[in-house]
Amino acid sequence: MNLEDRHIATKRKADHLDLTFKSQTASGINDARFMYEPLLGNINEIDLKTEFLNTEFDAPLWISSMTGGTGLATKINKNLARVCSEFGLGMGLGSCRQLLDSNDYFEDFNIRKYIGDRPLFANIGIAQIEQLVLAGKTYKVVDLVKKLQADGLIVHINPLQEFTQEEGDKLNQKPIDSLKELLEKEDLKIIVKEVGQGMGYNSLKELMQLPLTAIDFGAFGGTNFSKLEMFRNSNVSNNQYNSFINIGHTAEEMLGFVNKIKDELPDKILCNQIIISGGIKSFLDGYYYTEKINVPSIYGMASEFLKQATGEYELLREFVSKHIEGLRMAKAFLRIKN
Repeated sequence: MNLEDRHIATKRKADHLDLTFKSQTASGINDARFMYEPLLGNINEIDLKTEFLNTEFDAPLWISSMTGGTGLATKINKNLARVCSEFGLGMGLGSCRQLLDSNDYFEDFNIRKYIGDRPLFANIGIAQIEQLVLAGKTYKVVDLVKKLQADGLIVHINPLQEFTQEEGDKLNQKPIDSLKELLEKEDLKIIVKEVGQGMGYNSLKELMQLPLTAIDFGAFGGTNFSKLEMFRNSNVSNNQYNSFINIGHTAEEMLGFVNKIKDELPDKILCNQIIISGGIKSFLDGYYYTEKINVPSIYGMASEFLKQATGEYELLREFVSKHIEGLRMAKAFLRIKN
């Protein structure tokens, strides 16, 4: 050991002594989801490659829909697209509603040149889909996908958000009916997602029997857009709707529904690819959920990426790199408890 290494070792030992008492852990707060097997793993043997959306992902990670049409959106989406390209991931855009009739915000979403050949999906709300279906103008979503050089379309299902939004669109028919009509009229790859409250058993059962490309949970536990609208809404009389904020289904609850549906309807399932999102804060959450679900899956994050994407690209890059290394470490040494 040379002199510099000895200095480093001495400093490390001094740190250990100084921090020993600050680093005590209390019993009963360990993460009970996992068995830790320190003898049985080798991170160098871990391959995170995952086949999803007919594409090989270098890690089972999806950047969930976030933003567009705001001052920072161009920088955010560009950074996210670059990191998708570098790390072999996929991405959903924020709502592209503004592009249906105008190109004013086109550059916010024009990121194909940054994301390369990685999966990229445009995004429109179910209210707009309903309006286009009833007006016989569903070709507009096809034009939108082509304009953005996207691989397909995410349709976000958000009746509670629209209801609690002061200027929200009220739906005139069941969202499932609008989806079926869109699928009948247009040949598009379609992902269906919620926006923070998840979906119940029967809704998932209906969706899994449609020829969708994937289902994105948007589960309860992450950013809740109904709650967000409550903060935006200054009309005190609407506070009676606050009880809707706590309605929803967690990612764990939803993956249980999916596993049950898969077992119940083995011959009727047309869509079995799942993006597990909503309340995923770390690689441990992502690893846990993708191991527990019994269909092809990746996991999606939005707010954790958003925190990093507003700054310089290198900060986002470092975040993603460490996240993926943490996932590899988890897969090497942790086993899911039954």
